[in-house]
Amino acid sequence: MARDKVPATPAVRLLKQHKIKFIPRTYKYEGKGGTRTSARELQVDEHEVIKTLVMEDEQQRPLIILMHGDCEVSLKHLARQLKVKKISPCTVDKADALTGYQTGGISPFGTRQSLPVYMEETIGKLDRIIINGGRRGLLVELNPKDLVNILNPTSVSVAI
Repeated sequence: MARDKVPATPAVRLLKQHKIKFIPRTYKYEGKGGTRTSARELQVDEHEVIKTLVMEDEQQRPLIILMHGDCEVSLKHLARQLKVKKISPCTVDKADALTGYQTGGISPFGTRQSLPVYMEETIGKLDRIIINGGRRGLLVELNPKDLVNILNPTSVSVAI
């Protein structure tokens, strides 16, 4: 990738500010393609591609949950672990407004509002993760330890 071709998204700026080593990974974005498309385009295991999902509890308190691309979130287990009655996905408009990113390009780094971050516990055991860099078609490859150091997510076990 040519010098300075990486979009200066808030996520990329935050990673650079924290001196995190990352590899920008771009691909042709497909609407509704999800992690299956990005994994295929980048020729990586979908398990290493991490989804950034914006959810809310029954009091409409928002949160981010990070999940392996090839897994789903058990909303029932997540609610139980967070000691709330119910967890549900935010609307697209609300997720975009809270994060400052466009759905399909939401990164957990550099969100407009500071949101609590929860992470499937097995993500931290990977050698690398590939996660959204703040724009559709832009992922960043990095060590999950760096994600933990910046975001200090709460580990949960909610994958299905």
